[in-house]
Amino acid sequence: MSPYQCRQCPRRCHAPRDGPGGMGRCKSGREMRISRAALHHWEEPPISGTRGSGAVFFTGCSLGCVYCQNYEISAGEKPGRPVTPQELHEILLRLVEEGAHNVNLVTAGHYADKLREALLIQRLPVPVIYNSSGYESVETLRTLEGLVDCYLPDFKYAQPSLAGALSGAPDYPEAALAAIGEMVRQVGPPEYGRDGLMRRGVLIRHLILPGHTKNSIAALERIAKEFPGIPVSLMAQYTPWGRAKEPGGLPGCPELSRPITRRELDKVQAALFQLGLDGFVQDRTAKGAQFIPQFF
Repeated sequence: MSPYQCRQCPRRCHAPRDGPGGMGRCKSGREMRISRAALHHWEEPPISGTRGSGAVFFTGCSLGCVYCQNYEISAGEKPGRPVTPQELHEILLRLVEEGAHNVNLVTAGHYADKLREALLIQRLPVPVIYNSSGYESVETLRTLEGLVDCYLPDFKYAQPSLAGALSGAPDYPEAALAAIGEMVRQVGPPEYGRDGLMRRGVLIRHLILPGHTKNSIAALERIAKEFPGIPVSLMAQYTPWGRAKEPGGLPGCPELSRPITRRELDKVQAALFQLGLDGFVQDRTAKGAQFIPQFF
């Protein structure tokens, strides 16, 4: 089987990736492509710090949520630009020179083979963060062991039916739990420097979706059960985007056409505290188009 018949994510679609574009869910070809590389100040405090995280946004996505805030690049509307592993390494070094506390690889799993090549060129002087939807193959993650210092995965869904409806991945809960388990095995719970910045470990994110607080509470319960000692970043930033911002809203999911309410945030936040989970809670004001990066 050709190495370009892809099996890098849990979909294992075997899509050919020997041309400029691909036929799989990630819509990616042989070339690694990026859509933004810049200092990013909107991550959690131990990630962004005072100078920002050196974020590289990769084009394409194996999950493809209908409400994705990076929809332009995850759905292939903006193809980005191709980079070789050497060029990516140079971009990461430039971000470090600009003052980045770390380098932040956003949705890079479908390029894991090329990413590994880039990270093997030379050890970077700052932590490497792998920023992920959580929908990852354990086998693919193992190829990055020793090259990633911090994992920043989402755990979006505890309900398979919701994962199927909004991301076309009813296997998401179990696939993500297995992937996060592998991340925890590799780097463990967070370790912080004297400056309070994360140097190593796992931090799990969960985005509250409007109308779906039951899913959020169930997700927090799974995290508490499966990953004791791993902190959670509870995100309230949901902004109708992608297909969810279409006129009239998304058929079958009208609730996705609005931000979350104060009552929804309070309900999920209460569950976070009741479960004794450590971490962060994002304010609802951190939503809107002004927080969505500009891509090339």
